[in-house]
Amino acid sequence: MTIDEAKQMIKKYAPEISPVILKEMTARRYYDMQNDVLFQKENKNTEETPLRTADNRVPSAFFPLLVDQKAAYMFSYPPLFDTGYEDTDKQIAEVLGDGFPRICKRLCKAASFAGIAWLHYWTDGRGGFRYTVIPGAQVSPVYTQEADGALQYAVRMYETVLDGEGCIVYEIWDDTECHAFMRAARDSVDDGLRLYPMFAAPYDAGGRVNIYRHGFGRPPFIPFANNDRQASDLERVKGLIDTYDKTYNGFANDLEDIQEVIMVLSGYSGTDLAGFLENLKKYKTVKIDDGEGGVSTLNIDIPVEAREKMLSITEKAIFTQGQGVNPDPQRFGNASGVALKFLYSLLELKAGDMQTEFSAGFSVLVRAICAHLGLPCSSTVGQTWTRNCVRNDEELASIAVQSVGLLSKDTILRNHPFVENILTETEKLEREGKY
Repeated sequence: MTIDEAKQMIKKYAPEISPVILKEMTARRYYDMQNDVLFQKENKNTEETPLRTADNRVPSAFFPLLVDQKAAYMFSYPPLFDTGYEDTDKQIAEVLGDGFPRICKRLCKAASFAGIAWLHYWTDGRGGFRYTVIPGAQVSPVYTQEADGALQYAVRMYETVLDGEGCIVYEIWDDTECHAFMRAARDSVDDGLRLYPMFAAPYDAGGRVNIYRHGFGRPPFIPFANNDRQASDLERVKGLIDTYDKTYNGFANDLEDIQEVIMVLSGYSGTDLAGFLENLKKYKTVKIDDGEGGVSTLNIDIPVEAREKMLSITEKAIFTQGQGVNPDPQRFGNASGVALKFLYSLLELKAGDMQTEFSAGFSVLVRAICAHLGLPCSSTVGQTWTRNCVRNDEELASIAVQSVGLLSKDTILRNHPFVENILTETEKLEREGKY
């Protein structure tokens, strides 16, 4: 691929600012508790509103709570894969490694921010299979024209530092190879895209080439959508979070302002305010003109009940529209399994939507590993997902015991509350002669 051809693809498919980039930037900002309330204009008009001097900026943490809640609920126990061949399953688990649960959570959070995340895989210098998470804002996909268009190109753009200078790297991936280019970060695309070959590309360490031949037969990028609309989790709740922040900080400002007692003087027989304050402090009295003077105070009336009601309604709406679980201890108690399932019903709907999209991506990953290792794999990759939630373990264990003889041992083990990895548990039972 020539530099001119690369320029055309980059200008067409890798815009500097795209809706995905803006969506991800805003969501990451709210996840880091940099809510809009922190960037509102300061209240500097104290002459017109002398009673309003406080300017609290306390951001709420609802969005990170909702995202972390979903990630922990879905991926504290990563999905298990069944290719139909036990040896293949064991080798896939070895390739995925101990870091697979962390990769799953990173995928979940990245997709929750941008609406989509990408899992990129490649082979290292020793022929090992490697994979990592790429934020949705870094990849611009190009699909074929068919109705169920496959990924034809993946144009990745990211910023890095080379020789102490910031630069923008562009990687153009097709079904056989990757072409890497770069430009200086200080250069403007509008002034003309000045591209240079990206020598010593990260996949050819030490080589003076900008082409990496991968041989996977497809661009090695797998999409993991947050939902079928590729919508960010922030879209549902941003307005409510901003409303909560505005109400909460307005309440805090009122409480702070009310501590300032403003005295109104009329008919004061003195020359300056300093003398008034000195007499008030020393003698606990104020000298005023006969028959005309007086001292009164100005206070701020706070609609406490209305504010509390507004905060309560908004908080409930955040967890309802954000499809989360309100972590109020009073909502749990000694609830039965059915009650706990109802409590998690909205979160389960959101998780199920993501699981539908993620399952397809994980199947592609498993088949890519099988193809790389030359392992057999069935036409359908079975997946077992385990939720991490508050549950009644005693009730679930009792159901498992009652199911012996009615269900297979495999099904009972997969649903038993004490079993985290069915392959490990099966091996233990085999050694004990119980399976």
